[in-house]
Amino acid sequence: MVLDRDIDGVLDARRHIDRVFLRSSLLTAAALDAATGCQVLAKSELANPIGCFKGRGADLFCATALAPGESLVCASAGNFGQGLAYAAQRRGHACTVFASTQANPVKLDAMRRLGADVRLSGMDFDAAKASAREHAVQTGQRWVEDGAEPAIADGAGTIALELLDAAPFDVLVVPLGNGALLDGVGRVVRALASHVRIVAVVAANAPAMKLSLETGKAIATEHAETIADGIAVRVPIAATLPLLRECCDDIVAVSEVDLFAAMQLIHRTLGVVVEPAGAAGIAAMLAEPARYAGQRIATILTGGNIAPALRERLLAA
Repeated sequence: MVLDRDIDGVLDARRHIDRVFLRSSLLTAAALDAATGCQVLAKSELANPIGCFKGRGADLFCATALAPGESLVCASAGNFGQGLAYAAQRRGHACTVFASTQANPVKLDAMRRLGADVRLSGMDFDAAKASAREHAVQTGQRWVEDGAEPAIADGAGTIALELLDAAPFDVLVVPLGNGALLDGVGRVVRALASHVRIVAVVAANAPAMKLSLETGKAIATEHAETIADGIAVRVPIAATLPLLRECCDDIVAVSEVDLFAAMQLIHRTLGVVVEPAGAAGIAAMLAEPARYAGQRIATILTGGNIAPALRERLLAA
């Protein structure tokens, strides 16, 4: 198997990325292992200024792919927008983020606090993305598409370098949204630990990426109605699909019930609150325990920016 891009950018990335995003914790718990039937290594991307993994790729992008003072436009369900706002403010770039009118208010408030000009448009992420792209064309600002920029994926790939440094594992289970995370960590694992099986996870209520990777062509869906807003993709990025397919062995879909059960299990056993997309890897283990039984499984708790109503439901359960 030959990937279109090597991992040189990932290997070089750590010298550019703000250290607050690097060397995140690896969480384990005997109770989590007992509940899943496997040994779980959970890479926690929660304890940084934006509470998610997106700061790695966003900061690398701003450090290496922009002209001085260049202004940016992106679309986000909230976490990538936070990462880009944080990096842009730190490095002297104006940042405009388009988000859905239905976006998580916690994420919207955080983007504003970090200095982003937040604009609401459309009923979901992909509708907001269409407005953002049009705005970039009209204003001449730099359009930044999460999932399409190599530097963003390279930044995410540093998570895999840290995982491989920490412990051996048999399977890596990766939440799959627009694909920057799978692109980055998948290339690293293929290059440095080719025996590891890689499983990508989507929400069953947002199956566009699974359908597209399985058929080899971009398949948009009419809806992407899931509590896992971080992986609620309705319109895949067609150009990235061939590489993403090489970065995983399987693509699985998890139900809303499994996502919430995984959030509960993570909170009970690891003592952290994750948003639904961040629990997708554990949800996959709960949904198909036989696939992972008796193995050492690495996954990534990608974010903890949970909507207020869902947080209340989680803590009350």
